Amino acid sequence: MSESRVTSHESRVGIGYDSHRFSPGGPLVLGGTRIPVEFSLAGHSDGDAVAHAVTDAVLGAAGLGDIGEMFPDTDPSLRGADSMEMLRAAVARAQGAGFAVVNADVVVVTETPRIGPYRDAMRAALAEALGVGMADVNVKGKSNERMGWIGRGEGLACMATAILARRAGA
Repeated sequence: MSESRVTSHESRVGIGYDSHRFSPGGPLVLGGTRIPVEFSLAGHSDGDAVAHAVTDAVLGAAGLGDIGEMFPDTDPSLRGADSMEMLRAAVARAQGAGFAVVNADVVVVTETPRIGPYRDAMRAALAEALGVGMADVNVKGKSNERMGWIGRGEGLACMATAILARRAGA
């Protein structure tokens, strides 16, 4: 092994992604926030694509696999599960492996709903679940400029990054 190769890390970055189709009937849940619209996201759990993407980012940064391994969609006990509880469980697993969340950044790609009016509620809910301050969580909404399946209003996608730091003594 080359001496220049880094063999230990003080911090790690994880990337998460999730997408879901829209389904009739609301409300829509994103980032633990109920948005009063006439559609929701189809999924095995409550379909919270923001929470799913952040969960994957946290697990990835800690080197602990992904949301599908931790919460398989073949498990009937997870039907309709609260995705924010799943995020809290992933954070606890990362903490058990010696990591603490430093920050998270989320992009929601959708034509509708507009994310701006719900941004602070999402940031607050995610911050609580991650065990960080609201200033350590960012949520952005972007359109897909009416291109592709997102542009046609068939669903939405979320991307997230999370930085985790190894806790002292871990």
